[in-house]
Amino acid sequence: MANKFSCTECNFLNCHSRGKEFPRKCLTTAEGNEELLQESLSSFSDDPQVNQIMQASAQVEGQYYGQLTRVEEIVVFAKKIGARKIGIASCFGVIQENRIFADILRANGFETFGVLCKVGATDKCSVGIADQDKIKPGGYEAMCNPIMQAELCNQEKTDLNVISGLCVGHDSLFIKYSAAPVTYLIVKDRVLAHNPIGALNTSHSYYKRLLSGVALNESDRALGNAAERKINRNR
Repeated sequence: MANKFSCTECNFLNCHSRGKEFPRKCLTTAEGNEELLQESLSSFSDDPQVNQIMQASAQVEGQYYGQLTRVEEIVVFAKKIGARKIGIASCFGVIQENRIFADILRANGFETFGVLCKVGATDKCSVGIADQDKIKPGGYEAMCNPIMQAELCNQEKTDLNVISGLCVGHDSLFIKYSAAPVTYLIVKDRVLAHNPIGALNTSHSYYKRLLSGVALNESDRALGNAAERKINRNR
């Protein structure tokens, strides 16, 4: 299955410095993308919130490049956008770390509102998850509820929400339902101590197996094959 040429296939990266020629299939210069570029630039100038976030992001990068930890960058970014109350969408597994994070935010003048992923204390089977797909089948196992996490933050009128350790997919739902802008503190990776880039940095050695395809169970392989057939039919 051939992929469309995109930035991950580009070895020029001329968009960063403009010191070379753009490749023939570059997304910057591709036919029709000039209009898209102008539309995006208009959003940065026409939408006050978008403009504020873009300005603050650039200032954090430019003024503190390589000097601040992610925790500190969130503090500075929040101050630059005028945030007062910060929501913390916390995974159960890193609640201790997020308590420390909340202490740091409060020490820097913010009000905090933390919501644990297990809020609602509802068994996974109640939303159609099969008992066999629990970590430990046969008993109560609380589902993660990123929608409720987001809606509770919305009720509290948080100015900025921080995802800290939510599972793959649960973070997607939190972002979908969050009324406030969202940023990340901790990205979930149970194997690599929440350092997912480790698998990429060691893809030539310890995690070379990833380049041969991720090992899937039988049902997931079937889903993947069906998705590939659908893509091929639509080409």
